[in-house]
Amino acid sequence: MKPFIFASRILFPTFILLLLHGCAAAVVTGGTAGAAMAVDRRTAGTVIEDQAIEFKAAQAFFADKEINENAHINVTSYNLVVLVTGEAPSEELRDRIIKIVRDIPKVSHVYNEVTIAAPSAYVSRSSDSLITSKVKTKLLTMENFNGISVKVVTEKGVVYLMGLQTREEAERATEAARQVGGVQKVVKLFQYIE
Repeated sequence: MKPFIFASRILFPTFILLLLHGCAAAVVTGGTAGAAMAVDRRTAGTVIEDQAIEFKAAQAFFADKEINENAHINVTSYNLVVLVTGEAPSEELRDRIIKIVRDIPKVSHVYNEVTIAAPSAYVSRSSDSLITSKVKTKLLTMENFNGISVKVVTEKGVVYLMGLQTREEAERATEAARQVGGVQKVVKLFQYIE
């Protein structure tokens, strides 16, 4: 087998998994990104901008050897508001990470939830992924609620909820997330609509 074909067979599925990371709604419902966009309250342009922000941050962190080798960082953008979670070994490195994100064009606000610590273990991250899936499933199965419209991020058992919601919808989503096993705390980062 030619090296290029072999590498393509390994790298392409990895690339697809990276694209799907954080897209629990599409994975849980088995839908496509187009179906999710149809019920998303953001404009199609804003959805694309959010994806671009996340991609640009990932590129910048990968290009920065110190961040790439010493930190575990997740960047989630929703309606141009960015949540940065994970661990950095020093305050200086955390500040550099946040500056990189703030300097990305179109970012309107950054929530800095990066803790000063060694990168979390894979087991902890797997547990967080499971909690995210359970919260997302709970939201998707609620009556008279659009679960796809809520972005769920979990870091060390803390669940962050993002989205464009009415206050009533936000409270329902928050209460549902609190009922999921393993959730330590729920942080609301909603942008409220009328």
